[in-house]
Amino acid sequence: MPPCWSFSTAVFFIRKIYFCPPTASRMCTVTFIPRPSGFILTHNRDEAPTRSPQTIAREKTASDTLIFPRDTRAGGAWIVASQSGKTACLLNGAFVKHHHQPPYRRSRGLMLLDFFQWAEPERFFEAYNLEDIEPFTFLFFQLPAAIEFRWDGARRHLKRLSWEEPHFWCSATLYPADMQARRATVFRTWLQTHPDDQRPVNGRRSPAVGRQSSVVNPSTLLSLHRTGSVGDPENDYIMNRGGRVRTVSITQIIFEHEIYRMRYFDLLEGYTDKRRLTASKRRPGA
Repeated sequence: MPPCWSFSTAVFFIRKIYFCPPTASRMCTVTFIPRPSGFILTHNRDEAPTRSPQTIAREKTASDTLIFPRDTRAGGAWIVASQSGKTACLLNGAFVKHHHQPPYRRSRGLMLLDFFQWAEPERFFEAYNLEDIEPFTFLFFQLPAAIEFRWDGARRHLKRLSWEEPHFWCSATLYPADMQARRATVFRTWLQTHPDDQRPVNGRRSPAVGRQSSVVNPSTLLSLHRTGSVGDPENDYIMNRGGRVRTVSITQIIFEHEIYRMRYFDLLEGYTDKRRLTASKRRPGA
């Protein structure tokens, strides 16, 4: 199994029609692009249309300040940047198909916010109570650390990723293995036209091409998240499955020189929002 793809699905695939349990959360498509002094993290959220916020929240805790779009139903988050220099986001599902069996003790979005109350990320991964929490994939970034943490409903799986490589993920709850592979191929193909990012992607190195394109900028990557296509509207990067579940928003975090810029695009009503946050602590190893 390629290291950064989750090849399971909680979606029933019959004759190209996807039936999603109506109460199950879904999300998403995520790309990570390293830069000399930071990274770009871009997140498409695939969800029921009733759960899309219109703005970015800014929340102060006892020890940190967070910026994130807040889920309008459960009150949690799916992507967060913090003044402490930590960035994290969620995808639903781990390695294998799981059955949605509510009620759960705590939502995954609230769990993500809980993470920022822990001083040591690895202690959270080891000790946070995951009993009766639905399976997930948790992505954590803090220069120079990049960690993929999965909970399959029974066991914890921690994997360190290379900070020097682009990465791609999409949710196990929406995309079967073959479709995940096709969507990842769109990302690899896109990288071939951006020579600044000729690094291994999920264990594969993109072939070098001419230097017709310089450093990938955030807007170029955002364009990929808007237009990436496998030739099927139900599975494109911006997807729509009969209005039941669709891509409701795109959130992008640009982190450079200890400064976060978060951009949020609501795709349902056309709202946009931006926030800026300066990281107050030095990066590990800096």
